[in-house]
Amino acid sequence: QVQLVESGGGLVQAGGSLRLSCAASGRTFSNSIMGWFRQAPGKEREFLAAISRSGGNKYYADSVKGRFTISRDNAKNTVFLQMNSLKPEDTAVYYCAAKQTTVIFTNQDLYDYWGQGTQVTVSS
Repeated sequence: QVQLVESGGGLVQAGGSLRLSCAASGRTFSNSIMGWFRQAPGKEREFLAAISRSGGNKYYADSVKGRFTISRDNAKNTVFLQMNSLKPEDTAVYYCAAKQTTVIFTNQDLYDYWGQGTQVTVSS
């Protein structure tokens, strides 16, 4: 079992930055790929970024490539999402997810564990 708790969301002006954290409990964090997703009001949840178990491989959605950076600290069982140059359309609930595998997935249906989400609001 893996329990995930996101933090770091909040209200920020357009052009600003936020750093989201996702703390994982359990002994399987280092054996899990981690992903970040978001869901805006009235829209489906979308993939943002994923990172391999070692942190050596990362994959990003085109919508956030160059603005968002995913990273992880296996010693602290934490994955991060650094978000820069935020836009009003980035407003959403942001979720982290985990799957015990070696392959990076972008499909949310393949992830086994999810956090409760953290709200990010970007004002114009």
